[in-house]
Amino acid sequence: MRDILVLYYSRHGATRELAACVAEGVESVRGATARLRTVPPVSPSVTVATPPVPPSGSPYVELSDLEACDGLALGSPTRFGNMAAPLKHFLDTTSGQWLAGTLAGKPGAVFTSTSSAHGGQESTLLSMMLPLLHHGMLIVGLPYTLPELSSTTGGGSPYGAGHVGGSDGARPVDAVERRLAIALGKRLADVASRLAPR
Repeated sequence: MRDILVLYYSRHGATRELAACVAEGVESVRGATARLRTVPPVSPSVTVATPPVPPSGSPYVELSDLEACDGLALGSPTRFGNMAAPLKHFLDTTSGQWLAGTLAGKPGAVFTSTSSAHGGQESTLLSMMLPLLHHGMLIVGLPYTLPELSSTTGGGSPYGAGHVGGSDGARPVDAVERRLAIALGKRLADVASRLAPR
């Protein structure tokens, strides 16, 4: 079995919904399983501790999840053209895995949700690739052989899956965005299977 870690941070639910679509794509590949994980929020107050287990949804990620995975999909809402602080905070704790080469040679992919089409979606996807490249991961994107990539009026680009939620966040993940996220998960799992030792 190929274990694909789908790691995300979601504030209002859209990135979580994309993560579920990526996981669906992963599990459509024979012999692949998706492991959904999230990160705790970062508080400006250092005296408030986050419970060790979230009250609902995906469990919090542990460093051992990185060691166990055969591929990684990383998702975040956009914050000023970059990933959200909670996800960046977690990645900043992975220097031990970087030194050990835990993720080196494994495939990685990225996905995001923004409030507007020009709200930094592509720069967020690119910025999320940087730590994956530093870890030695092989980046998997979305090819233009997917007709949805040319027809989307919402999110999605060759850099990864995406969603445009609107200024009030009320626009749901549409069918095209959903298909692109599923395709990203499927492609990631397929590449992980091809890279697996025989």
